[in-house]
Amino acid sequence: MSATQTATLAGAARALLVRDMRLLWRRRGDALQPALFALLVVVLFALGLGGEKQALSKVAGAVLWLAVLLAGLLALDTLFRGDAEDGSLEQWMLAPVPLAWLVAVRTFMHWATSALPLLIATPFLAELLYLPREQLPVLLASLALGTPLLSLLGAVVAALTVGMRRSGILVALLALPLYVPVLVFGAGSVAAAAQHLDPTGALLLLGAGLVVSLVLAPLAAAAAIRIALS
Repeated sequence: MSATQTATLAGAARALLVRDMRLLWRRRGDALQPALFALLVVVLFALGLGGEKQALSKVAGAVLWLAVLLAGLLALDTLFRGDAEDGSLEQWMLAPVPLAWLVAVRTFMHWATSALPLLIATPFLAELLYLPREQLPVLLASLALGTPLLSLLGAVVAALTVGMRRSGILVALLALPLYVPVLVFGAGSVAAAAQHLDPTGALLLLGAGLVVSLVLAPLAAAAAIRIALS
C-alpha cells in the first residue's frame, strides 16, 4: 500500500470519527442509554435474587455479560440507520476509499461509545453483584475480546436490515443467534475461573473469533449495504 493510499484511508477515518463525535455530543443523552440500561439490568437481577451475597456472586459473571450484550443490542439498530436516512451511505459508496474501511471505522465508533464505557464501569458493577475479585481479570479480558466481536457481528446484521423501516425487532432476532456463542464462551471463561479451571481456552476462542471477524465482518457488511441500496 502506497503512502498516498495510507494517507487517504487515515484521512477518511479521521473525518468520519470527528463527524460521529460531533453528532454524539449533540445527542449526549442518547449516548448514556446503553450504560444506564446495563446498570438497570444489574440492579433488577440483584433485586430479583434478594440481594444475597452468596447467590449474586455465583451468577455475577453471567449477569454482567448479559447486561453488556443487551446494552449493545439496544444501540445496534442505529448503527447505519441515520446515515441511510440522510444519504450518507450513498456518499460512502462514492468515496475514494473502500466501503469496508468506512464500515470498520463506524463499527469501532459504535464499540467505543456503547461497550467501552461499560468496560470501564465493569469493576463498579462487579462490586454491586459481589463478584469475587480474583475473577475480575478474567471477566475484563473476556469482555475486551468479546465486545468488539459483538459489534462486528452486529454491524453485519445492521447492514442487512438498513433498507427496512422499523427493523428493531428483526435486528434483535437476527443478532441474538450470532451473539449466543460469544455469550457462552465469555461467561464460560468466568465460570471456569470460578471453578478454579483454566479459562484460557474460552479466551483463545474469543480471540480467534475476533480476528476472523475483523477481516470478514466489514467486507460482509459493506456487501450487505450495497445490496440494500441497490
